[in-house]
Amino acid sequence: MIDTETAIRAQQHYIAGDFRDGAGGRTFTTLNPTSNEVIAEVAAGDTADVDAAVAAARRAFDEGLWPRMSAKERAVVLRRIANLIREHAQEFIALECLDIGMPIAQMKGLAARAAENFDYFAGVIEELAGKAWQTGSFLNYSVFKPVGVAGLIMPWNAPLMLSTWRIAPCLAAGNTIVLKPAEWSPLTATRLAELMAEAELPEGVFNVIHGFGEAAGAPLSAHPGVNLICFTGETTTGSIIMAAGSPTLKRTSFELGGKSPVVVFDDAGADFERLVDAVVFQIFSMNGQRCTAGSRLLVQEGLYERLVEAVAARARNIRVGDPFDAQTELGPLIRPEHHERVLGYIAGAREAGARILAGGDRPAHLPDGNYLAATVIADVSEDMKVFQEEIFGPVLVAMPFTDEGEAVRLANATKYGLAAYVWTNDLTRAHRVAQSIDTGLCWVNSQNVRDLRTPFGGVKGSGIGREGGEYSFEFYCDQETIHVALGTPHVPRLGLGGG
Repeated sequence: MIDTETAIRAQQHYIAGDFRDGAGGRTFTTLNPTSNEVIAEVAAGDTADVDAAVAAARRAFDEGLWPRMSAKERAVVLRRIANLIREHAQEFIALECLDIGMPIAQMKGLAARAAENFDYFAGVIEELAGKAWQTGSFLNYSVFKPVGVAGLIMPWNAPLMLSTWRIAPCLAAGNTIVLKPAEWSPLTATRLAELMAEAELPEGVFNVIHGFGEAAGAPLSAHPGVNLICFTGETTTGSIIMAAGSPTLKRTSFELGGKSPVVVFDDAGADFERLVDAVVFQIFSMNGQRCTAGSRLLVQEGLYERLVEAVAARARNIRVGDPFDAQTELGPLIRPEHHERVLGYIAGAREAGARILAGGDRPAHLPDGNYLAATVIADVSEDMKVFQEEIFGPVLVAMPFTDEGEAVRLANATKYGLAAYVWTNDLTRAHRVAQSIDTGLCWVNSQNVRDLRTPFGGVKGSGIGREGGEYSFEFYCDQETIHVALGTPHVPRLGLGGG
């Protein structure tokens, strides 16, 4: 299922159409989260590597064909990339399962989304058009133009799908790219670079620099040759990247942390099993390592005990194990240090008096790797770290509320505002509460189901900007307005002298 030569060989940078070692010759390792054994050595990028990649991307933008091709011509290449991803889907699935421990049953959908991203944005760019305004003596119209070189600093939790979500519109707009994958999940970025070449994307349009944030991400963020910075990751890192790019006025799009509330009113109990399904899926899929995870369960008092007990019972039955096993529902966390961090949150909640209803530790049958049982913590308070901070693991915290006012207050009681979920059969309350929550996204009576046409992004500490559909091109394009005189409009005359 995995091409061993591709998966295990040293992962090199990809610059101007060539794979190469780092300028400094340094490497680091990527680990198998099921065992923490080394999968591959990875080139450790630094300023010299970033300079080379940006120079290649700069040449491709300033002198190359890509930004000068028609939207239709670029769309052809994007669809070619989509087809290649589909042809190699099993390989991408296996690489991602190996690198990040995602259950293979869930990876199938993410790989399909990666291909869909290219197909979808190929369609959008072909239809994208500016506006025209006609007055008596002028025709004024706007056009979309590519911006330049984009630095894409991407996360480790779903690297293929989340990277292509940004790569596809960025390329569609005519920009060139330097991608820095997360150091914990480099494998699919390397393979994607190979397919870009196979799809006949011009040299220098897509470049990959592996490495750590301090050595590779920082110089990319500050580089004067980079026009756009897109980052998905932790909120504090986002603020550092923004500061690094500010001297050169880089345009930024940030998807940052989340601590998304699931607000459940008593009347939602009418469809109880579906409610439980959604709560369980939204926190325990993707190993709990997802920015839109429904990690705070806020339940009205009349339904609280019944719901948290039902969710805990389901959590205790979640199959934790080998991500390559089709029956596995929850794989390992990505790294041992992240595993220890998540366990620390659980220990803190236990010491503070919360009830651990399910999980809370490593499953007994999995002594190695970074495994954690699906965990449900009840009776938390809003001052606890598990309520306030993003855990980024399979950990659900729950607390009751009395009425709508308290529900909204608790939903808004963190620094984050990426996603929210509201469950009620009262239509007017559903709209009222959804609009009262400080969030970029809110689903009513559903788990997270994405519509690629809609704007995606967060508020408060969860991000800046919106991407999705035409909204992506507000970031990846400049808009120029052209004013054309239709006749001989009057021009005031100065400097004629006289009285």
